[in-house]
Amino acid sequence: MAKKHVSDLDLKGKVVLERADFNVPLKDGKITNDNRIVQALPTIEYILDQGGRLVLFSHLGKVKEESDKEKLTLKPVAERLSEKLGKDVNFIPHTRGEVLEKAIAELKDGEVLLVENTRFEDLDGKKESKNDPELGKYWASLGDVFVNDAFGTAHRSHASNVGIASHLESAAGDLMEKEIKFIGGVVNNPDKPVVAILGGAKVSDKIGVIENLLNVADKVLIGGGMAYTFLKAQGYEIGKSLLEEDKVDFAKDLLERAGDKIVLPVDAKVAKEFSNEAQFTVVTIDQIPADQEALDIGPETVDLFKKELEGAHTVVWNGPMGVFEFENFAQGTIGVCEAIASLKDATTIIGGGDSAAAAMMLGFEDDFSHISTGGGASLEYLEGKELPGIKSISDK
Repeated sequence: MAKKHVSDLDLKGKVVLERADFNVPLKDGKITNDNRIVQALPTIEYILDQGGRLVLFSHLGKVKEESDKEKLTLKPVAERLSEKLGKDVNFIPHTRGEVLEKAIAELKDGEVLLVENTRFEDLDGKKESKNDPELGKYWASLGDVFVNDAFGTAHRSHASNVGIASHLESAAGDLMEKEIKFIGGVVNNPDKPVVAILGGAKVSDKIGVIENLLNVADKVLIGGGMAYTFLKAQGYEIGKSLLEEDKVDFAKDLLERAGDKIVLPVDAKVAKEFSNEAQFTVVTIDQIPADQEALDIGPETVDLFKKELEGAHTVVWNGPMGVFEFENFAQGTIGVCEAIASLKDATTIIGGGDSAAAAMMLGFEDDFSHISTGGGASLEYLEGKELPGIKSISDK
């Protein structure tokens, strides 16, 4: 069932509560990357243009003790948002109470205020994170309609997403709608053939994703540290490469079930130590020395993966192919990134996390149909799980 979009709501003169994702990285009270604020602008601007009276909610970091409050206030976010919008953002340093209620009552059409970090409520019995019913009801009472544009927390049932949505007519913002369309689309109704590329360090993090994508995809290409548990399951010696002993049987079973659907690396860059300065060599997968570890896929694997991508209509990529933070071991990730980016007629999707960071760092941001804003949320969505933050949005 399609979900309501913010454009389905009547906003003029209404107090619009919006859950945004302003969980930005901070250093000494300064924002080091404002990508999440920039991404949130279209929905915010739309609501203000329609004459909505906007009340923004977001969390920032994890608030565990009173002393966390000082460094995790949303005040710097309010200042940056105000710059980007070119208008005042009234920051209220409270999560409830008379000051907040009065400020909301005084809002005029097209004005905006930001509520303090929702996780300040966690100091008193985790009311935000545990979706305290009284808190969700209270926040909902402050407005007329609710817009959820925070996909990054969609896999969590919190008071500021599910709690508010259970009391008000609610809709997805632009960011949330894109995630439903692209990541949800891969899982529920993809344009075939579908090729999935999975990397990252651990098989255990991706079990659900591999299982689910094998039902959806025509091919699943596996790189990164997790590939070596699969290669071990095939009987290869993998030296000191990453291995999850307790997942070898799972990998064996999966390879039997999947047949030639799963494609594994054919060569690797190996080194004696885990550092960018380490001397490395490229070897075929059956030649990994006992005292060395694989830190990246090799050039032949990049070529193989390129061939497998030919003709794909939908491509989803989650997880780097090697230790991409080290320049010498980033070539596999760069190669795969380039290969996906060059596909002209395919829907290309990055499922958040490290792959999204890699694509942005390498300058491929505009070459993908969609780069997910969620880490854990994208993974759970790709596993085929129903996300509480999405489920709680009103159906059209």
